[in-house]
Parts: sequence; C-alpha cells; structure tokens
Amino acid sequence: MARRDFSGRVVAITGAAGGLGRALCHAFGRRGARIAALDRDEQGLAALARELAAAGIVAHVYQCDVTQRESCRIALGKVAEHCGGIDVLVNNAGISHRSAFADTDPEVIRRVLDVNFFGALHCTHCALPALLARRGLVIAISSVAGFAPLLARTGYAASKHALHGLFDTLRAELAPQGVGVLIVCPSFIRTAIAAAHLAGNGQAARHPRAVVGEMLDPDEVAARVVDAAERGRRLLLVGRVAWMSYWVSRLAPALYARLMARRMRGELQK
Repeated sequence: MARRDFSGRVVAITGAAGGLGRALCHAFGRRGARIAALDRDEQGLAALARELAAAGIVAHVYQCDVTQRESCRIALGKVAEHCGGIDVLVNNAGISHRSAFADTDPEVIRRVLDVNFFGALHCTHCALPALLARRGLVIAISSVAGFAPLLARTGYAASKHALHGLFDTLRAELAPQGVGVLIVCPSFIRTAIAAAHLAGNGQAARHPRAVVGEMLDPDEVAARVVDAAERGRRLLLVGRVAWMSYWVSRLAPALYARLMARRMRGELQK
C-alpha cells in the first residue's frame, strides 16, 4: 500500500489548543499539511495560530464546542469552504474523571461521554461528506482505557470503549469508498489534562493522580500518529504500557485486572 502524503492536505484537529492537539498540529504541519485547528478555547486558539505561523505552518483556527452538533456543523463547514475540503479529521478533544463509580454523579459520566464519544461522533458525521469526496482519513484518539478496564474511570473507559465500537465499524463501512480509520491508544501522556480531571461531584479532582509507567512526550506521540497515518495503520498502540496492557488484558484478563487495580487503587479516594 502506498504511503499517504499529507503535503498540501487539509487536516482538521479537535482539541487543538493544547497538549496532544497542539503537538499534532505541529507534526502534521511539518509534513506540509494545512492545519484547521478546532477548540472551544478562543485564547488558546489565538496563541496556537501565532505559534504555528512562527513555525511556517499554514493554519486556520475555528472555535468549536464538540458537544454541540450545530457548532461542529458550522465549524467543519467553514473548514471545507475556506480550505476547499477536508482530507483528515483527528478526533482528539477529550476529558476525564477520577472517581469511584459509587461516588460519581451520573451527570459527570454524561459530560465525559458528551466530549469523548459524542464529540467525535458529531465531528465525524459533519465532516463525512468532505472526507468521502477526498477519500480521506479519520483518526480517533482513544486510550488504553479503550480496550481494558481502568480503575476510577468508568465513564472515561465507557467513552473510549464506545469509540472503538463506532470507529471499528465505521472503518468497515467506509473501506469500499476509500476512507480510512485509525484508532490511537496511548498510555499516560505528559499534558495538562490532569488539571481538568473531574471528581465524582463534577468539581476538579484534587487527590493525587496515579500513573503507570513513564509519561509519554506529546510531541513523540504526535510523530507516531502521523507516521501510522502515512502507513495506513488501523490501530496504533503508543508506549510500552499500552503494548503490555493490550496483550495481557487479552491473554490473561483476570491477571491484568488485579495488576491494574493494585497500581490504581489510590484513585478511589474522594
């Protein structure tokens, strides 16, 4: 299979204003892509636009709340109109919670699903006509929690498992029409997302965050994503912890659950 060439292609990235989203903008931009950066943070988008311009990357920014389908329709419509189409959509926007299920207001889980699952659903559905026209690519940023249990993150795991169901099936539907789907599952990334984690009551989580393995550098993760996209990969596991989790959770699920619970038990505190 020939490698995809992103030079001159339009890459739309959600949750672009910080963390992995920002790194993805730079990584695709260095391959010559034109970047459409989507986020609800106007100030963050303005700072990103200046940063990308200074790096010589062609970019446009669009305010978008992925939880609102109309906002996605308007923003992605503008991308297609201003840029002439969409070649790649990266569903990166995401949030999490850290709380035991028994202590978690169901509305908190709904908020996580609204961003992580329905946000990706909204954006993909709105961008699909443009992607079909270009025989493009959809990338979903998932997690180890997308294929294995993760203590104190029932809502987060549910949202990521749902992503796999949606995008694995969508890949099969779209393959005859030339549109690819890549699911990315990194382990813990060194970003500011932990500061936005929710507690069970919907407020910011205050208790210490448990981490398994070495924190991944967002620029390295982004580079791996671009390489996998160029190669036409279907699934990308990023980091040693992701690889080990994938195989142990399949070959010895009970053992995986015990090991994971032992490392993550501290997250169950309120």
